[in-house]
Amino acid sequence: MGLDIGATKTLGVRLDDDGRVLEQVREPTEPGPEGILRTAAQVVTDLGSAASIGLGIPGLVDPERGAVKHAVNLGVDGEWVPLRAELEQRLGVSVAVENDVNVATLGAVALSGIRDLVYLSIGTGLAAGLVLDGTLRRGATGAAGEIGHVPIDPSGALCQCGQRGCLETVASGRALAEAWPSGDEPPAQALFAAAAAGDVKAIAVRDRFAAGVADAVRTLCLSVDPTTIVLGGGVAHLGAPLVEAVADALRAQAAASPFLTSLDLAARIRAVPADQPVAAIGAALLGRP
Repeated sequence: MGLDIGATKTLGVRLDDDGRVLEQVREPTEPGPEGILRTAAQVVTDLGSAASIGLGIPGLVDPERGAVKHAVNLGVDGEWVPLRAELEQRLGVSVAVENDVNVATLGAVALSGIRDLVYLSIGTGLAAGLVLDGTLRRGATGAAGEIGHVPIDPSGALCQCGQRGCLETVASGRALAEAWPSGDEPPAQALFAAAAAGDVKAIAVRDRFAAGVADAVRTLCLSVDPTTIVLGGGVAHLGAPLVEAVADALRAQAAASPFLTSLDLAARIRAVPADQPVAAIGAALLGRP
C-alpha cells in the first residue's frame, strides 16, 4: 500500500504483486502533525489491511528515522515529526517514509523500466528526484535534486530560500501563476491555451517559462547525464504541449553549441503518464519488504 500525502489531499493506492493499481482512495489532508496522522490512518482504513505501507510527503525527510520536518504547506515546522513510529503504533504494520519527489521518481522508474532516470517535479516549486544505475540518490543531507534553488540571475526575484534569481522563481507553478494570473482556471492550462491561440504576451510568458525548465533539464543532464528526464508535478498535466515547449527551448539553447547539440537533450524528456499516480505507486513499492 502506498500513500502520497499532499497539502490538499492524500491519495492512497493498493497494488497487486506485479505493481498494478488495484484500488485508489482520496481523502482531504488535515494540516498539522496530528491531522496528517489521522488522514493517513483513515486512508489506510478505507483501503483495508496491508502487510506494509510506504508514504511520500513534502519536506525534509529522514528515511532512517521515518521522520519529517519543514513541510510548511502541511503545517509542519522545524520540529521532527516521527511519522513512522506513530503510524506503526496506530496501524500495527511496518511503515516506510520518504520525500514525495523521491517516491514519484521510484514510481516513474517502475512504470518506465528505466534504471537511470531523473524526475523533474514542476509543482508549486521545482525539485528533482534522481535514480542512478537503479539506486535512489538522496545526497549527504537529503538535498540531492534541489535544482529549484540553483541561482541563474543574481538580479532576479527573491526566492523563498533567501537567494535571488533561483530557477524556482522562473520555472515553477508558483512563478507561472504570478506571471499569468488566470482566476479559477489552472494557470498552466490558461497560459498554454492563450499561447496556442496566438496571444503574443502569452507566447512570451510561455517561452520564458519553458526556457527556465530547459535550464533545469540542461543542468541536471550535465550533472548526472541520465537516460531520461520525466517531467512531473502539477504543471506536467499539460502533457505534450509542455514537452514540446521545453524541447524547443532546449534545441534553441543548443543551437550555438555543437557539444550540447551532440547530447540531444530534447530527445530525453517525456511527461509523466497522466493516468498513473506515480508518487503513490512509488511509495507502495518503497514500503514493500
